[in-house]
Amino acid sequence: MGQHQSVNIRQISRNRAQQVGYYRFLENENVTVSELVQSLSEHCQKNIEGRHVLAVSDSSEINLQSHSGRLKPEQLGVVGNNTDLGFYIHPTLVLDAENGFPLGLSTVQLWSRDLEHKNKHERNYQNLPIEQKESYKWLASAERSQRCFTKGGALMVTHIGDRESDLYEEWATVPDQHNHVLVRVRQDRRLLGQSQSLYTYLTEQPCEGVCTINVPADARIGRTAREALLMIRCVSVKIRRPDHLKARDYPPSITLYAVEAIEVNPPAGQEAIHWRLLTTHRVVCLEQALQVIEWYRWRWRIEQLFATLKQAGLNLEATQLESVVAIQKLTVLALGVAVRTLQMVEGRERADLPVSLTFSDAQQQCLSVIEPSLQGRTKKLQNPYPPASLAWATWLIARLGGWSGYSSQRPPGMPTLVHGLRQFESIFLGWKLAQNQLVCTR
Repeated sequence: MGQHQSVNIRQISRNRAQQVGYYRFLENENVTVSELVQSLSEHCQKNIEGRHVLAVSDSSEINLQSHSGRLKPEQLGVVGNNTDLGFYIHPTLVLDAENGFPLGLSTVQLWSRDLEHKNKHERNYQNLPIEQKESYKWLASAERSQRCFTKGGALMVTHIGDRESDLYEEWATVPDQHNHVLVRVRQDRRLLGQSQSLYTYLTEQPCEGVCTINVPADARIGRTAREALLMIRCVSVKIRRPDHLKARDYPPSITLYAVEAIEVNPPAGQEAIHWRLLTTHRVVCLEQALQVIEWYRWRWRIEQLFATLKQAGLNLEATQLESVVAIQKLTVLALGVAVRTLQMVEGRERADLPVSLTFSDAQQQCLSVIEPSLQGRTKKLQNPYPPASLAWATWLIARLGGWSGYSSQRPPGMPTLVHGLRQFESIFLGWKLAQNQLVCTR
């Protein structure tokens, strides 16, 4: 299943027997979600030895309301609006801290809210211990990922989250000698030894310098693509423990480093870029602040993962499965496929990345065999990348997907690469049969 770039069972099955096999696999009670997650984690372990990695976590909902009439009743729950049926996923995408390349998934959490989900006021949410809150997912991701990082031999881990993960409990429990935390600030925290709150104190700090970044377009918030000039500030702070945590065994204050990046003279009608970040990494100069900002900006990779999982690539929410448990298993498998697709997109022009990050030795051999048929007679239609690179393989997959191959054309996008991977899988199967690497049994 992980070899296929679609989660529509009928589309990825070559025949009726294979289709039935997929359904039986997903419905098999002996195949559990936790085992599939563990398989993803073990694959990630192979790529992280000796690296400083970024563990980027975030949540997304899988909305199944349009399938409510045919879903089996077991394990049904509600999602964001507390009405639609579905469940949540909270994966941790592991990136190389040097270049932002996706290396795999260290863990995945799945859950749903009760059909009779009470609101926060009814549950006295603020006074609940973190272990009884949905927010515990951030701490759980860090905890569950440790086995992957330890066994894989990661040199250092920086856990990255958006504003929802700005939790005092996380600051107090996750960081250690090998684990750092970097999040976007959600609340204007009180500081120890300062009369000002965090936001005011940051604003009063001297500007360390400026930098220019490319801001991508985002239709969801009406943002156009542009080049933005950012003014950078940074300072060491001691955040005070919130009052509602005084009864818990957390330190009264925690020393962190705050970084602020604010856009200078944004275009008319556009909201200024304004990031306030907190981290356990030492940040006392412009260079260190820019590194932290770059790491945070790579958090966008997990948004790309969700887009691939849903409408942009794999269209998970269009699955025809009827069991919620089976759909959850399919979701874990699809997340692995989505990572592979992201690696292809990221590797389009990365001659420095090894092809082994995405393709097995046998797949590389097959690509070498079919390469002449995908190249043209002119130099412009020759694969320009070295055979050991991921860019070399991506060029070939893109050609299989219908890309022209001319460097003057737009680089291959996700749909092209998805189609190319489907074509390659069929070719690879035939190649293995020809090499007597597959044994057919009745």
